[in-house]
Amino acid sequence: MRRNMPVLAVSAATSSDMAVAVGSGASQQEDAGPGLSILQVLSIVKAYRKHALIIAAAVTVCAAMFIKSLPKIYIATVTLMVSAEHRDPLDAGAGMQQPLGIYMATEMQLMQSASVLLQVIDQLKLTEDKGYAAGYAGNGNLREFIKEGLYSQIDIQPGALGSQLIYVNASARSPTRAAELANTLADVYLAQERERVSGPANERAKRYADELVELKNKVRVAQDQVTAFRQRNGLADFTAQTGNIDTLLLASLESRLQEAQNARRTAEVKAIGDPSIGSNNAIAPIAIQPLRNQIDADKAQLAQLQATLGSRHPKVMQLQNQITANQQALERSVQNLTAGASADLTAARQLEVKLQAAVEEQRAKVLGVSRLQGEGAKYLLELESAQSVYKRALDGYDQIMFASDSRFSKISLVSRAVPPQSSAKPKKFKLLLLGIMAGMFMGIALPGAYELLINRRIRCRDDFERAFSVPVLIEFDAIPAGAA
Repeated sequence: MRRNMPVLAVSAATSSDMAVAVGSGASQQEDAGPGLSILQVLSIVKAYRKHALIIAAAVTVCAAMFIKSLPKIYIATVTLMVSAEHRDPLDAGAGMQQPLGIYMATEMQLMQSASVLLQVIDQLKLTEDKGYAAGYAGNGNLREFIKEGLYSQIDIQPGALGSQLIYVNASARSPTRAAELANTLADVYLAQERERVSGPANERAKRYADELVELKNKVRVAQDQVTAFRQRNGLADFTAQTGNIDTLLLASLESRLQEAQNARRTAEVKAIGDPSIGSNNAIAPIAIQPLRNQIDADKAQLAQLQATLGSRHPKVMQLQNQITANQQALERSVQNLTAGASADLTAARQLEVKLQAAVEEQRAKVLGVSRLQGEGAKYLLELESAQSVYKRALDGYDQIMFASDSRFSKISLVSRAVPPQSSAKPKKFKLLLLGIMAGMFMGIALPGAYELLINRRIRCRDDFERAFSVPVLIEFDAIPAGAA
């Protein structure tokens, strides 16, 4: 059947119309863009429809077989929770906490750190697992090789909507192995986290115990020094009471020395002056003064008698003898008083010397005792200081030990991983859809490439118009075989 009826005979007007049509067709061809039109593509697909179906079916079957052969991957999840409340008794910077988001990001990186992964490898003995050691060429450390593979199997995600949860996902080909990986990773991390918190506290407690032993030794040494000092110097008491007694005794001796010095000066004055003026003997002036008075009276009477009776008169001679006897008696009394004053001066000087020696001795004793008391007070002060420091250290030791035994951690375990019942990877249905889509694409793309690059054919009107710039006036369907 004809698409457009051919015109065999045309008039002049019709010829002009055909020229216009040809010209418009040529102009349309010139306006056509590069590449293939939809008609050309559909013509190629129609020509290779059987090949396209075969290619699409083959690619789909290969994709299905490949998807079928993919190993199943199981994912187990451990849930952790971060506490926003700060309860660490040893952290002095409790008032300056870092933001929770930064803390969670730091802890998530620590969960995938080498220290955690290597310990997981050692605990699960993954170096003996052929599945994890597959591909190891012997270069480098096997643990490091497994660690790199294990890093890609661990996925740590924070909770949605800003929650305080952390999800630790571990993937493996076995559901049991996936659960073991997730649980072991969480256990190792929590143990290290507690160690990071309690480790400094334990170290501090250890140093505190060592310091207590050192302080106790200082107290013992100070006590030994005090005891040795007491035994060496014979002082049982270092207080000021003993020194006060010696000081009072020294003051008493100095007072007596002052009195003895005054008595010595008085004796010196008496020894130099008239003995009859004063003496320690209160009777001496009474004994001398009557003799002087008597001598004066006798001399007055003698002068009167000599004037009336003469010098040879018996009364005058008797009176002269009496005066001579009184003068001798006065001289003897004065000599006795002089000897007594000298004796008093000598006794006063001897007493002063003795008291001076006693004062010097007592002063030296007081100074020696004061020096010993000062030295002993220094030992006592050292002992009291050591005891005071040791007591304060003992008072704080219980708190330090309590803090070191605490198991505080900001991370707590919410739920452990259990072996999953179904595999999480691969998503076979999605992969199969992708395989079908890839088969359809290959079924169209390969014949098209063969057509365009190797065996180009003219299959529709656009092939003429685009390739040769020839307008197509009429198009016939395919002529059936044997129609002639």
